[in-house]
Amino acid sequence: MAGIIVVVLVAIAMQLFLTYRQMLHFSSEFAALRRRGKVAVGRKSGGFHAGAIVMFLVDDQGIIQEGRYMEGVTSLARVRPLPGFEGRDVARLTRGDGPRRGHRNLGKALEDAANTYRLYTSGETVSQPPSPLTYMTGAVRRLVGRPQVRDGRQ
Repeated sequence: MAGIIVVVLVAIAMQLFLTYRQMLHFSSEFAALRRRGKVAVGRKSGGFHAGAIVMFLVDDQGIIQEGRYMEGVTSLARVRPLPGFEGRDVARLTRGDGPRRGHRNLGKALEDAANTYRLYTSGETVSQPPSPLTYMTGAVRRLVGRPQVRDGRQ
């Protein structure tokens, strides 16, 4: 029994370490782009599918100078170059503009980058996605059968 607990604790520690390293890598890649100018970011979480994050270095008119992406299910995913978008208007990107070989969430992240950039340039507030805790709370409520409280009523 103690051996199983040790294995689980080691696995959790490894996962935390790998996630930390992934976050450091992403942060350094983002900071490198940010030092060179404006950056448009789009993301789409994957759950049990490959999630995707795209970053585009854009000029003052919203024209893409360079693109990078991170896609994967595990904490081993790394930021990679995303060629083929140079010279395009970031606000006009659509889901169908993604690479044909990429996962569907990469196209959704492209679309999110375009939407986020349009909201930012129009002066609107860019909303943040719900936290994992919010998703879990909603899932538990649905399993238990308790209705969610809306506007103070059940």
